[in-house]
Amino acid sequence: MKKIIITDSVDKKSVIILENAGFQVTYQPGMPKDEIKKVIKDYNGLIVRSDTQVTPDLIELMDNMEVIGRAGAGVDNINLEAATRKGIIVMNTPGGNTVSTAEHTMALMLSMCRNVPQANQSLRAGKWDRKKYKGTELQGKVLGIIGLGKIGREVAIRSKAFGMEIIGFDPVLSEEVASKLGIKLLDLDSVFAKSDIITVHVPLSSETKNLLSEETIAKCKDGVKIINCARGGIVDEAALVKALDSGKVSGAAFDVYVSEPPDFNGAFIQHPKVVTTPHLGASTDEAQEKVAIQIAEQIVDLFNQKGVRGAVNAAAIESGSNKEFEPYVKLAEDLGSLHSQLHKGQLKKININYSGEMLHNFTTLLSTAVLKGFLSKKLTAGVNLINAPFLAKEMGISLNETKSSANLNYTNLMTVEFITDKETRSFAGTVFGNNERRIVYIDKYHLELKPEGHMLFYYNIDKPGMLANVGKILAEANINIAGLSLGRFEIGKEALTVINVDSEINKEVLNSILSVSGVHSVSAISL
Repeated sequence: MKKIIITDSVDKKSVIILENAGFQVTYQPGMPKDEIKKVIKDYNGLIVRSDTQVTPDLIELMDNMEVIGRAGAGVDNINLEAATRKGIIVMNTPGGNTVSTAEHTMALMLSMCRNVPQANQSLRAGKWDRKKYKGTELQGKVLGIIGLGKIGREVAIRSKAFGMEIIGFDPVLSEEVASKLGIKLLDLDSVFAKSDIITVHVPLSSETKNLLSEETIAKCKDGVKIINCARGGIVDEAALVKALDSGKVSGAAFDVYVSEPPDFNGAFIQHPKVVTTPHLGASTDEAQEKVAIQIAEQIVDLFNQKGVRGAVNAAAIESGSNKEFEPYVKLAEDLGSLHSQLHKGQLKKININYSGEMLHNFTTLLSTAVLKGFLSKKLTAGVNLINAPFLAKEMGISLNETKSSANLNYTNLMTVEFITDKETRSFAGTVFGNNERRIVYIDKYHLELKPEGHMLFYYNIDKPGMLANVGKILAEANINIAGLSLGRFEIGKEALTVINVDSEINKEVLNSILSVSGVHSVSAISL
């Protein structure tokens, strides 16, 4: 009989499902980690939410563990590397909070537009301020949705019912899918310029950090309203306070913050035009019941050999059994992630060519890894090697695979071509020795790039002094150079320079590099 232990507060319907399937369940939410360590070797399954920290030292004691289930989307509290190395499947329940977060977005939108919290507080204080809290209607307003994953699309559906015009930006969603939902896809600057209300539903990354900043807020309509139920840090809180004070932004509604809990006495939380809630997006009875039932059903299916659903690392375990092949999976993710941070326009198609017999046996896994790398930077939902193909199909991305014999220069070469409505770009990579990943082609440029950490990409006229000027700017910003890759065709023509650095490069440094004569298309990438 399989034994499962639940160490966090999870809806008890999960216990009923597991017990009805014939498993022995120990339900002990709040169990101290020292106590878990004493008994964990006896269990085949572990279910947690966010309180239990599943660390390498705990995983090391899991002699019989087959699956760790997270009743929720994120798996930040589970050490995936240690679990994978131990051969333990890690599952989560992405999508369980989609409706609850979309509905909370609507609740904040209505509360912000009709001044509900402020009016409620005023009335409780014995005031009758009808004129002071006059609001605005949703009907006829233009709603700009930045990020059209599952939650963003659910917000669109609900907002249409209020008679709103929906526009949006998403670098992944196809125009065909957007059109069926009644969403007009625009570039980001157009969304800023045309929206009466902006709501963000993107993951927090180096690309989306401070997406709404002093610079981008200036591009918005006067009196725009801003909502954030996604991740703290997507909106620059200090810049937003300035815009609220000036009237550029007429209202804001937030459920997430840069620091949680935030500074309760700070200017942002205390601002009279801001509606706030303490990260309640997924906090509904239905959402918590849904994820509890979902994780229990996934574990039942796994143990009854009916398939693996919601696994974050199942394919990684499969590839990990072949140590020689494992670096190619990581390389494929790198290629997808790299393009997700460099591309322009709406992604239409991905073409992948596998050169070399070794790669021919693993094309499905490698293609999935490319999708995972690309989508992980674009979607708020957890993206893994199990759900990446489904998410790509849902977003209208087509993927084509071809196979060819060994390349003249490389025994095994993976070439990925990304086609958008604005450009076509290609990236090719291989593995040297046992695990030395290298990107060897970027478009027409041949180079040898180690894809890891923080990187600076820029194009420049190939002439003396260019690298020295850029190096000086990095040195003045106390950014250390770790590696250098150059690609060029002719002296004096355009060249591509990629510099590996030891720390993140901020926008100020990027702008300084862009100001160097002969330098253009500067980007900071993080892998």
